[in-house]
Amino acid sequence: MSQLTLLFIGVVSLFLGSIFGYYARQSIARRKSGTLEEKLQKKISRAKADAQSILVEAKEKASQILEKRKQEINQRQSGLLKTEQLLLKRENSLDSKFQLLEQKEKEFQEKVQKLKQIKENLEGLKVKTLEKLENISHLSKEEAKKELLENLEREYQKEVLEKMRKLEDQAKEKFERRTREIIASAIQKLAISQVQELTTTTVSLPSDEIKGRIIGKEGRNIRTLEKLTGVEIIVDDTPGAVVISGFDPVRRQIAKTALERLIFDGRIQPVRIEAEVLKAETEIADKIKEAGEEAVYETGLIGLHPKLIQLLGRLNFRTSYGQNVLLHSLEVSYLAEALTSEIGGNAQIAKKAGLFHDIGKAIDQQVQGSHVDIGMKILEKFGVEKEVIDAMKSHHEEYPYETLESVIVQVADQISGARPGARKDTVENYLKRLADLENIASSFPGINKAWALQAGRELRIFVKPEEIDDLTSKKLAKTIAKKIEEELKYPGEIKVTVVRENRIVEYAR
Repeated sequence: MSQLTLLFIGVVSLFLGSIFGYYARQSIARRKSGTLEEKLQKKISRAKADAQSILVEAKEKASQILEKRKQEINQRQSGLLKTEQLLLKRENSLDSKFQLLEQKEKEFQEKVQKLKQIKENLEGLKVKTLEKLENISHLSKEEAKKELLENLEREYQKEVLEKMRKLEDQAKEKFERRTREIIASAIQKLAISQVQELTTTTVSLPSDEIKGRIIGKEGRNIRTLEKLTGVEIIVDDTPGAVVISGFDPVRRQIAKTALERLIFDGRIQPVRIEAEVLKAETEIADKIKEAGEEAVYETGLIGLHPKLIQLLGRLNFRTSYGQNVLLHSLEVSYLAEALTSEIGGNAQIAKKAGLFHDIGKAIDQQVQGSHVDIGMKILEKFGVEKEVIDAMKSHHEEYPYETLESVIVQVADQISGARPGARKDTVENYLKRLADLENIASSFPGINKAWALQAGRELRIFVKPEEIDDLTSKKLAKTIAKKIEEELKYPGEIKVTVVRENRIVEYAR
C-alpha cells in the first residue's frame, strides 16, 4: 500500500512539475518576446525617420533640377523664336529678290526679242543692199571680194617685192661671199676617199666544187659557220662566189676572213671552222684597234682612253647610207676644224667633236637608244670634256645649239654626207627621186617646165608669166619646197628655183 502511495505521489509530483515548468517557460518566453518587439519598433521608427529625411532631400533636389531645366527650355525657346524671326526676314528678302529677278528676266527677254527683230531687219537690209550693189556693179559677192583682194595685192605688190629684195640683197651681200670662201677653203683642205658598202660581202671561190665542202655533210659546216659568226651564208645564188649576208659589218668581216682561210687550207670541218673563226675574231679586233689608233694619229688627238679608241676603230666596219662611218667622222673632224679656224672658235674642240660625233654608231646595234644619246654616254664614261659633248650632241638637232662649235659640227656633218658621191644611191632610186621632184613641181598650176638638176639637188621651175606674177612666184617656191619636205626623203637639201621670164617680140617690116 505504501508503494502505491509513493507511486501515486510521484506521478502527481511529475504532473505538477510538468505544469509548473510549462508555465515557467511561457513566462520567460513572453518576457523575451516583449524585448524583441521593442527593438523592432525602435528600428522601424528609425528607418521611417531616415526615409522621411531622404524623401525630403530628394524632393528638394528634384525641384532644383526641374527649375534648372525649365530655365534651359525657356532659353532655347527664346533662341528658336529669334532664329525663326531671322529666317522669316530672309525669306521675305529672298521673295522680294526673286520677284525682282523675274522682272529683270522678263525685261531681258523683251530686249532679246527686240534685238532679234532688229537683227532680222538688218539682215534683210543687208541682203537688199547687196542685191542693189550686185545689180549696180553687175558682180556677185565672191567676185567683188576677189576683185578687191586682187586690187589690194596689185597695189602693194611693188612695195612688198621691194622690201623683200632689199632684205635679200642685204643678206646676200653680207653673208654669201664670206660663206662661200669659208666652205671652199675648208673643203679645199680635205681629200678623203669614200668606201661604199652594202649589207652583203662576196667571197670568190676557185671553183664551184668547193661549195659542197662549205655546206658539209647534211649542212653541218655551213650551220657551224653561221652559228659562230652570226651571219647568213648564201652558196647557190652566185656562180664562182659565196655571199655573206648580215647587218653587222664586223660579223661579215670575221666570216669572210675565216671562210677565205678555210678555202685556202682546204680542210673544212666544224672543229677547223671554230678555230679559224677564233683567229679571225682576234685579227679583226687587232684591225679595229689599228684603225682607231690610225684615226687618232691622223687627227693629232692625244690622251684618249684605249677603250674609246677601240670603239672608234669599230666605225671602220660600220656604214651609213653606204658611207664608211670612220672615214665620214675623219672628214667631219677636218671640216669642223677648218671651218672653226676660219670664223673664229675653238678648233681643237670642234675637231674632237667632229671625230666622235657618230661614236654611238659603234654599239647602237647592241644598245637601245639613238646614236647621239649613246655617244654622249660613251664620252661621259671615258671622261671626255663637256665642251666636246655639247658640240657633238646637236649634229642631228636633237638638242639645242649651245656653242658655236656645235653649229659648225652640224654643218660639217651635212657637208660630208650631202656632197655628191659620198653616199650610196642606186640608179633606180636616183631616177625615181628625180622624176618625183619634177612631178611635184608640175602638179601646180601655171608651171611651164620643171627640171631636176645637179644630181637632184636643185629643182629649176619655169612658170607662165601671164598666169604667175612675181609675188605669186615667191609663194610658189615656198609651197613647192614645203611639199618636197613632206613627201620625199633625201640627204642634204634641195634648192628650189622659180624662174619667171617675160619675152616681148615685135617684128619690123
